[in-house]
This record gives sequence, C-alpha cells and structure tokens, in this order.
Amino acid sequence: MWSWFSGYCVTDRGFGHATRVVEVTRHLIAAGHDVHVVTGAPDFVFTSEIQSSKLFIRKVLLDCGAVQTDALTVDRLASLEKYSQTAVAPRASILATEVDWLNSIKADLVISDVVPVACRAAADAGIRSVCVTNFSWDFIYAEYVMAAGYHHRSIVWQIAEDYSHCEFLIRLPGYCPMPAFRDVFDVPLVVRRLHKPRNEVRRELGIGEDVKLVIFNFGGQPAGWNLKKEFLPDGWLCLVCGANEDQELPPNFIRLAKDAYTPDVMAASDCMLGKIGYGTVSEALAYKLPFVFVRRDYFNEEPFLRNMLEYYQGGVEMIRRDLLTGHWAPYLQRAVSLKPCYEGGINGGEVAARIIQDTAVGKNYASDKFSGARRLRDAIVLGYQLQRAPGRDADIPEWYSMAETELGYHNTLPNTETNGQSTYAKSSVKEFDILHGDLHGLSDTISFLKSLAKLANEYDSEKNSEKRKMRERMAAAGLFNWEDEIFVTRAPGRLDVMGGIADYSGSLVLQLPIREACHVAVQRTNPSRQKLWKHAQARQIAEGQRPTPVLQIVSYGSELSNRGPTFDMDLTDLMDGEKPMSYEKARKYFAQDPSQKWAAYVAGTLLVLMTELGVRFDDGISMLVSSAVPEGKGVSSSAAVEVASMSAIAAAFGLNITPRDLALLCQKVENHIVGAPCGVMDQMTSACGEANKLLAMVCQPAEIIGLVNIPTHIRFWGIDSGIRHSVGGADYGSVRVGTFMGRKMVKSIASSLTSENTLQQDGMNSDELEEGGVELLKAEASLDYLCNLPPHRFEAVYAKRIPKSILGEKFLKQYAHHDDSVTVIDKKHNYAM
Repeated sequence: MWSWFSGYCVTDRGFGHATRVVEVTRHLIAAGHDVHVVTGAPDFVFTSEIQSSKLFIRKVLLDCGAVQTDALTVDRLASLEKYSQTAVAPRASILATEVDWLNSIKADLVISDVVPVACRAAADAGIRSVCVTNFSWDFIYAEYVMAAGYHHRSIVWQIAEDYSHCEFLIRLPGYCPMPAFRDVFDVPLVVRRLHKPRNEVRRELGIGEDVKLVIFNFGGQPAGWNLKKEFLPDGWLCLVCGANEDQELPPNFIRLAKDAYTPDVMAASDCMLGKIGYGTVSEALAYKLPFVFVRRDYFNEEPFLRNMLEYYQGGVEMIRRDLLTGHWAPYLQRAVSLKPCYEGGINGGEVAARIIQDTAVGKNYASDKFSGARRLRDAIVLGYQLQRAPGRDADIPEWYSMAETELGYHNTLPNTETNGQSTYAKSSVKEFDILHGDLHGLSDTISFLKSLAKLANEYDSEKNSEKRKMRERMAAAGLFNWEDEIFVTRAPGRLDVMGGIADYSGSLVLQLPIREACHVAVQRTNPSRQKLWKHAQARQIAEGQRPTPVLQIVSYGSELSNRGPTFDMDLTDLMDGEKPMSYEKARKYFAQDPSQKWAAYVAGTLLVLMTELGVRFDDGISMLVSSAVPEGKGVSSSAAVEVASMSAIAAAFGLNITPRDLALLCQKVENHIVGAPCGVMDQMTSACGEANKLLAMVCQPAEIIGLVNIPTHIRFWGIDSGIRHSVGGADYGSVRVGTFMGRKMVKSIASSLTSENTLQQDGMNSDELEEGGVELLKAEASLDYLCNLPPHRFEAVYAKRIPKSILGEKFLKQYAHHDDSVTVIDKKHNYAM
C-alpha cells in the first residue's frame, strides 16, 4: 500500500481546532497513510480517538494564536506581542529546525491548520503544502494591528507571504474572508462521529428521556464564580465539561469525566451553553443541538460562525451579565423551542482527506499565484467590495448571501437610491399616522418608517411565514406597542472639509452634513405596559420587583462585528442612591462587557440629561437604532447616534433643548461616559448643520459663524482610505494630549517672561518685543485656546523654548497637569509637541 508522511501543523488554540484535525487525520490513517502531527495540544486529544501505529505526535509550539485575558476576552496587543516572541523573533531558527525535521521524515505533504510558518518551511524543504481552516491569521491579526499594535503591522504581511507558499486552501463552512489564498476547495462541516446513540448515553448517565438536559461546555470559568442550583429551570439537569475535581457542584449539576466523549454527550442533550468556536458550532449544527452562547470579545472568527449558527436556527445569545448572575432560565427555555434546520454535509473530514490524498499524487494542481503581499493588497479591495456590494463577491459564503437576501438585511436601508432616484421619494407612509413633524422628502427616513411598519407585521411569529429571521429583527419586532406613539429622529454624519483635527484647540472649522444618517425610534411606556424581553422579565421576577422602568435598545448592523445587537438595563441602575451615578461609574459600567459597550452612546444620553438637566425617567424606554453612517471612517458615526438618540428622548419626554445645547450635551456623553476625547464639531454638525451647506464654526467652545452655500459647480466627495479611525483610539488621544501639553507650556513660558528680570535672563529686553509685548505675554499666560496664539507669535517667542517631544513623566514633574479633563497623560509615552 502506498504510504506518505505529513507534517500536520496545528495551532495551540484549544480543542476545537485539534478535534477537526483528529477527524481529518483519522481518515488519512484509515486510508493507510502515516501522519505526523505537530501540535501544542495534549496527546489524549488525538490518542483517545486514534489508536494506530501510523500516528506520530511531536510536541512543538509554532505559533500562539490569540492571548486571552479571561475566558471571554482576547487581549489584542498581547496577542501580537506573543506572536512576535513566539514566531517572529526566532523565525530563522524555527525554519531551519522544521526544514531539517521534514527532510528527516521524508514528508510528502504538509497540511497546516493554520500555522503560517509551516507553509514556508514546507517550501524551503521542497515539499508542497495545503491549509485546512475556516479563518487565517492575517485576517485575525489585521484588526488587532489597527486597534492595538500598529507597530506590529509587518506581522500581517509576513503571515500573508507565508500563506502564499500554500498550494491551496481546503475551506470549511463559516469561513472568514481569506484573500491570501487564491485556490480554494470547499468542503462540508468537519465533525467527529458519534459512538453511542442518545438513549444509551442517557441510560449510562442515569438520566431519563423526559428530563431536560443542558451541557455546559465552557472552559476557563471566571475565578471565584460558582454554579448554583437556581441557575437552572425546575426539573433540569446540567452536564459540566472540564470541571475541576475540587469544584463543588449543586445537586442538579453533574460533573463529566475528563475522558467523556463530548459529541455523544452533546447529541444526548437538549441544548448546550458555551462559547462559540468552530468545534462547538459545527457539532451543534450536525447534531441539531440548540446552542446558547456567550459572545467572546475580539474573537474575530466568531461573527461568521455566529451568523451560520443563527441562520440555521440553532443559536440563542446570552448576555454575559446573565451568565454570571445565573439568569439562565429564559435562554434555555428559548433554546429548546428552536428547531435547528441544518441539512448540509457533515463528512468534511472524509472529503478533506480525499482531496489531500489526490494532491499528494498530483491530481490537483494550483494555478500560478501572486506573492502574499500582492494578495493582501487584493484583500483591501475585497474588503471594500464586501462593504459596498454584499452578496456579489465570490468570496462571500453562500449561507451569508442567502441570509442577507432571505432575511431582508441590507447594510444600508432598503430602497434608498437607484441612479439617484428614490423609489419612495414621492410616496407617503400609509402604515403610520404622522402626528407631528415632516418627512422633508428624505428617502432614507421614509424607508426607515416602512421598515418599522414591516416589523409590526412580523411581531406575531406564528403568522409570519418567514422561517429564518435575524435575531436583531426579532428583538426589534417585539420592542414596541405598535398602537402607541413612537418618536423617530434623524441625525446625519459629517464630512470634515476644513480644520477638524484642531477643533479641541478652538479652531475655525467648515463641516458638511452627509447624506448617510442615523435614525432612532423611541417609545415611552408605563412600566406596567412595557413589552419586555423574556430575560428582562425573568430578572425582575428573580429580584422580586414590581414592574420597574427598563431601557431596551436594539442596534441594527451588528452581524459581522463584535457588537451585541441588543442591550437592556433597569433605569434604576443609572441612579446611585438619590443622585444619578457618576460619569466615571457609568464609563466602567458600560465597559465591563465590550460586546455591549456601544450602548454607552445611546444610554449615556439619558444619564447626561439626568445629571445636567435634572431629568428623571419614571417610564420604560424602548429604542431602535439604525445607522447608515459608516463606522470607523472618520465621518462621525458616533455623534450621529448620540444626537439622534438624545433628540428622540427629548421629543418623547417633552424636553425643549436648543440644537447647540443638545450638541454640547452629546459631547459630554462621548467625553465622559464613552471615554472618547472628541471635540464638539461632530455633534454640532449633526445637530445644527443643513443639507448642501457648510457649517462654519469656531470651536470656542461651539460658536456658529454661519452657513456657507456651496456653489453649484462644486461637489464634495469622501474617499475611504481603508485606515480605521476612532476618536477613542490611542493615536487621536496622544495628539490631543500633546496639544494640551503645548498650551500648558506656552502659558507657563508666557507667565515667566512677564517679569523684566526673566526677560533679561532670557536674553530679551522689552524693546525687542513687538508693541504691547508685555501685555500680549500676560494674555498668553492665560491662553484659553491654542488657536488664539498667532503663528508669528509662536515662532518669535515660543518655538525655540518648547521641545519637539517630551516624556509624559517628565512633563508631569515639571507642570503637574495639562488642564484637559477628558484625557490622561501616560507617563511612559513620548508625546510630540
């Protein structure tokens, strides 16, 4: 029998990857081939399923995957730094060692899941390689680089270059965009086979068929957190995977043996509670097991797996807060009512093994490929295509395209424009009686109102023939009492035409409202009549509360992001005794779950109104947020959400707030609750701007000079650079800190120069100063905005006295503080002046 050797390289990222490697390896060995597995995973993961002399395990760590701060959060910067230490610094040594080893075993093919350096080592050894995966590390790390470690950007290019040596990709369902691979074979789900039927597994566990059973498949439980009997509905039992021997479990929780075969136990359960990963999602779909999942932050393959899970009606998201506080019942009960409908193949391991065998004997040939760097540049273009033309590109998964078409999801509002004309432009909204206000002929507002009308029709799920509905639409359909008043507001994004980077320095700016806008719908309801989601109801019942006002928010557009689509909280949580909670406490409250941090932009408007205007909210509030303003593109998506949200709340509660005051209040939301050190021009433009006119404003703090008509022969266009922008990012913050440091230095220098002795010591005399020089110095000693210092004054008096950069620690020792309430100086950072 023909035999070949394979270096099968596995990332050290948990059991999900290792288990799918097991399945492919099992089929290769069954076909008579020797397989060498290079892995950081424990041996028993492989040997418990494969007992064969043809399996060889070599324990080597070739990459580090993603570093987690806890069971639910990835540390992006630490991940990049760890990869640099593990795979970049010792790269030459790794390549030399792996090449020697591959030659020593006379390998015929290298299969990687999905270690980049394995592909390069194979090429250096003159051996072909293929990859088997649903994601690639250039895709995962690219977002980490943009958000947390730009100085590590060369890592992404190196990874893509390594992947370029791969013959082709065997791509698994639920995949991310992977433009580093040009040649692709798609295979079905790779899942482990079942050993025992459901009734036999239950009989061995001593659990009857009539008992509801949930499997708790959740590694890395939080320290000091204990499972409690009341977490489960009455009569339920829970099987706990990976529980420590010394962990005490309540009587309705059962510890599974460490060698328990998870697929059999999953298939014998009624639902599963855990974290999303390829292994859990693929096997939940294969066994039609409803999956209650808790979102992991910055786990960038998760959105694609989550979409696949929910598309096949197999997923229920549990809020992290409810996981930790034990409000499990409504989620578990919802899960067992689902009817997962995945009917696709589950023999991906067998199919992948057959492709690998064919490749080894030369049946499959890859076309000439571009370099990895060229492919990554193609990835940028692909990213634009994914944003602008969803469903058209070949690299969009079929299930995702189907989900967008069948579920009525659009990145922008439906029927907005075709060749510049709106299909709704001349129509009215017959489904609603407009009691106050005007549509102003805005096609996107008309579309939004029509989408609300469609939600009203979708609320009764039994009458709705559409089987597959997006979770956010389901939540939104149950949000409002459709016979009562709903307040709708619109706020646009903005294009910075002039001066924007210096708004916090008091500059003159010219800002243009753009066509894309955010819409918010709000309903105010007596707590006894408010329609609450089941988990919110369960929370109030568990706490023995009578009906209390609740804030419920649905945010559209979360499908392929790390943002949860819903948020809810008791409005009493915004109080600290008799007073509103402090902004600092609020910032920590919203930041505790990164997947729901977005709610600070919306819910924060309530706290600012409570704190600054003394408003109290005794009624429940339901809000739907739908924004077409691109996120992270520097066009004020956050300001549009804040202005639209606060405007809607003000309308619903009868608050009369001028546009300028509303903008200043919204700035407080972003500065103090979100924690982003923005100026005020974004909110001012969204609140005070007019279409096709430039808003001229001096940001001291927000003085409107006027509106500038744009000549008919001039058009403004915003071009996406591909660089993600965030006013909460490190780069924006460090520039602002440096600006305020510079102002502090100017004031300090001016103050010291006002005395005659200091002038003489500094080599200057009063005759050398321009007329009124001493008075100018006195004015500059109390400089309020840096833009009020003329350039010629800066060059003449201050340029030579201010360093080009200064370490944060040195500045603090010399000046104590920089007089900016919304930024903090990092002692170890070197700030440019």
